[in-house]
Amino acid sequence: MLNRQQAPDFKQVSAINFIQPEKRLLANGVPVFTIYSGEQDLVRIEFIFENVNWKLEKPLQAIAVNTLINNGTSKLSAKEIAEKIDFYGAFFQTEYTQDQSSVTLYTLNKHLHSVLPIVKDVLRNSHFPQNELDIYIQNQKQKLQVNLKKNDIVSRKEFAHALFGDTAYGVDIKAQHYDELKREDLLTYFKAAYAPNNCTIVVSGKFDTAGFNLLDNHFGSNWDKSEVVKNSFNFSATGKQFVYKEKPEALQSAIRIGQLAINRRHKDFSGLQILNTVLGGYFGSRLMANIREDKGYTYGIGSGISSLQQAGYLFISTEVGADVCGAALTEIYKEIDILKSTLIGEEELNLVRNYMLGSMLGSLENVFSHADKFKNIYFVGLDYDYYFNYINTVKTITAEELLALANKYFTTESFTEVVIGKK
Repeated sequence: MLNRQQAPDFKQVSAINFIQPEKRLLANGVPVFTIYSGEQDLVRIEFIFENVNWKLEKPLQAIAVNTLINNGTSKLSAKEIAEKIDFYGAFFQTEYTQDQSSVTLYTLNKHLHSVLPIVKDVLRNSHFPQNELDIYIQNQKQKLQVNLKKNDIVSRKEFAHALFGDTAYGVDIKAQHYDELKREDLLTYFKAAYAPNNCTIVVSGKFDTAGFNLLDNHFGSNWDKSEVVKNSFNFSATGKQFVYKEKPEALQSAIRIGQLAINRRHKDFSGLQILNTVLGGYFGSRLMANIREDKGYTYGIGSGISSLQQAGYLFISTEVGADVCGAALTEIYKEIDILKSTLIGEEELNLVRNYMLGSMLGSLENVFSHADKFKNIYFVGLDYDYYFNYINTVKTITAEELLALANKYFTTESFTEVVIGKK
């Protein structure tokens, strides 16, 4: 009989298998990475473009182009594009991140020949109608006005600007930047960035040779190359920074602290991820146990490590009652100091190992998530050895090694500390 009063034993994940892509080239040299799964007649095709030609005086070009790219071509209006995509039960989306912009199509295989010409038209002939741009500017200015009243969003904005300054990673966007958007500038950026020599295609799902040939027919020729300047930024730690914006009426204060750190390319990154998990990377973390469960200062607190192409950073973020903001900051630094002075216990470390390996395994639930794992390493110049080394590090790292990493990377004397509300 199963004893339901006794918790099952922990069992460490023994192996994690990744579906690795097959690489092929279109006739014009565009790389296509296919992660195949033949279970469902569904395919996701991602056209991924590097963000390029960064200019401080025109900081919104990349995101505005990506947002408006399907709002009208020389042949189709925004409404017609949406109706045609919907007619075939497909789904079309755009996404902007700090390093890349993407245009993604989800469709049944049997409709691929019908919807690819629509995507082709969008990627070749988008012309950014002035009325659509005007609506975008109006909506974004209203959204910005609302967001600037939210302490957590303001803290994130101020933190990024403090770390990265006036670059694509940290520029302080203001309403005037939207007013300065010009249709001609969007067209210029579109022609430069959305070009075959700046494109990588990642396909996941049921995608065979016939599908590849169809893709090649539409995107392998008659697509003009462009001259682009790859974004290049240099960052360095600037010492302790304090950003405090007082809001006397605030009931809660938003806290965001951290510093520049390493990114995924560094050999210590996996170990630092484990250390971050102990500190604030999951619900059972030390920050949650102290500041939420014990002190009751917040509903939630967490820490993280972000890896960008040209930088990395670690951060701790929370919103706490305005009257306990100072006390919460004290407790945050206290937990960091403990990690720098005291070995993590074996029981806690094993719990974190199991959590991280289980999370990795759970994140590979379908073929699309396997494609996402590939993108995480490909665009920073890594291969699957990164994941195998990560898994091995999670299984084998010692408390002594984590203590050394804490002292190496948690240099609180150079943290940036942002508080929005009352301190």
